[in-house]
Amino acid sequence: MATYLWRVTYTSEGAKGLVSEGGTKRQAAVRQTVEKAGGKLIAFYFAIGEADLYGIAEFPDTVTAAATSLAVNASGAVRLTSTQLLSPEEFDAATKMSISYRAPGA
Repeated sequence: MATYLWRVTYTSEGAKGLVSEGGTKRQAAVRQTVEKAGGKLIAFYFAIGEADLYGIAEFPDTVTAAATSLAVNASGAVRLTSTQLLSPEEFDAATKMSISYRAPGA
């Protein structure tokens, strides 16, 4: 499964819903969405600062991750950005690949 880092910022409507619903209910709703898509919610943290929430989730494939992101963003309640994460083993495999590249102007 592919692992994704989520960075979430609430809109004013999303923040109103969160105040009404509470943090634990929001986490349960997100977990349910991820699991129904065949994934697993690994981490879920509210934040003070640049973003309102950070999460980590696994999905069976990139298409499912993209579909989930689209559904969440289409709600208008949040702005979610996803970053695919690599395990140390996946990174090791990447370092062993030989890729030919010419830098601009080289």
